Amino acid sequence: MQTAAKRRAEEARKGSTAERLAALPPLPESGFTAAARREALARFAAMGLPVRRDEYWRFTDPAELNRPEAAEAPVFEDGDEAPLFDGVERVRLVFTDGRFDAAASDDPALAGVEIARLAEAGARDIHWAKDLYGVLEARGQTPVARPFAALNTAQATDGVLIRVTGRAERPVHLIYRHRDARSDAILHHCIRVERGAELTVLESGPAAARFNKVLEVDVAAGGRFHHVRAQGRDHARRAITHIFARIAEGALFKSFTLTFNGRLTRNECVIEIVGDGAVAHVAGAALGDGRNGAFHHDDTVFVTHDAVGCESRQVFKKVLKNGAVGVFQGKILVRPGAQKTDGYQISQSLLLDEDSQFLAKPELEIYADDVKCSHGSTTGAIDETALFYLRSRGVSKADATALLILSFLADAIAEIEDETLAADIVARLENWLERRKA
Repeated sequence: MQTAAKRRAEEARKGSTAERLAALPPLPESGFTAAARREALARFAAMGLPVRRDEYWRFTDPAELNRPEAAEAPVFEDGDEAPLFDGVERVRLVFTDGRFDAAASDDPALAGVEIARLAEAGARDIHWAKDLYGVLEARGQTPVARPFAALNTAQATDGVLIRVTGRAERPVHLIYRHRDARSDAILHHCIRVERGAELTVLESGPAAARFNKVLEVDVAAGGRFHHVRAQGRDHARRAITHIFARIAEGALFKSFTLTFNGRLTRNECVIEIVGDGAVAHVAGAALGDGRNGAFHHDDTVFVTHDAVGCESRQVFKKVLKNGAVGVFQGKILVRPGAQKTDGYQISQSLLLDEDSQFLAKPELEIYADDVKCSHGSTTGAIDETALFYLRSRGVSKADATALLILSFLADAIAEIEDETLAADIVARLENWLERRKA
């Protein structure tokens, strides 16, 4: 028998799902995405929106993501920093409140790869992305339902479709600008890295008052994909992002995310390792200060090993103060036959006061007997001994604290292979810490 609480939760799910469905615009009737959109909408309607009773939402309240319309998020004006990655020769593709801004963007041809817009290419019946759009998202719905990803596949208004057959001449930088306090952006990107090819994708910016993004990445044998993103600084923004990746034989996938500010951010990453000798690393650094409003940051990661001799790493660090909340839910699944797996997972938080909290749920599920898998999660405060040592050398308390925070985050930043990109991320962290010195 259902408990009264469970019945109320299911009633709330049905009610919020019906409201969201009623507010959705009609799906396109033609184009290569049409069938995938219909299937995704059916998945979304069947699973419904999440509620707090769902296992993977018990640490994060989805109510603000469930609303039919986005809540207001005032634009956060801050002109004291140069644009992120400005010192890197890259191809900029700009989206403002979820709409492509051609005037602010570079010529996509400069990247030396095939790039198209979803809003334009999606009207065609034949396109290489037909075999990828919504495919990895659908695979990622098992064993954990991800309704916002299905909603994205059904309703995405734009995005980029990138296919690379060699080594890309420049990184592709997706820049998300927020100008409308009520904007509700849904973007869907598909990336195919062909055999032996290599691509770097950068992302930055707050994007919208509410942002729903899916990134599907298919890395063929011997391919290399690098991903570095910084999620914007608007204090009141809400975001739910998803990465779905499929990694073939001998391929490399590396993703790093820096997050600061934001009322609610949930980053989901679902990686499927399907080829022998593949490598997949996903890492993140989050800095949350609740002084200017609520800060809730959730990293939810699911890595599946389904091949021999593969490596995965999950490295997540969070620094929290003034009532900020951090969440990490990470799982490594090793399927039968995935021998010689090397799976590593670490999640750590640094709490700068007694009002903040870190909630973690690390998991291992292993069905092979010749593997090396480990996970760990820790929560702590600034090391008083190290702080005393620095202060005894004439370093102020504020500067000493900043140095210890950067040292704490170093393992996550080390996952960025490109030293120039890593230095840019460190500089942005130093700027954030400088503005918040006690």
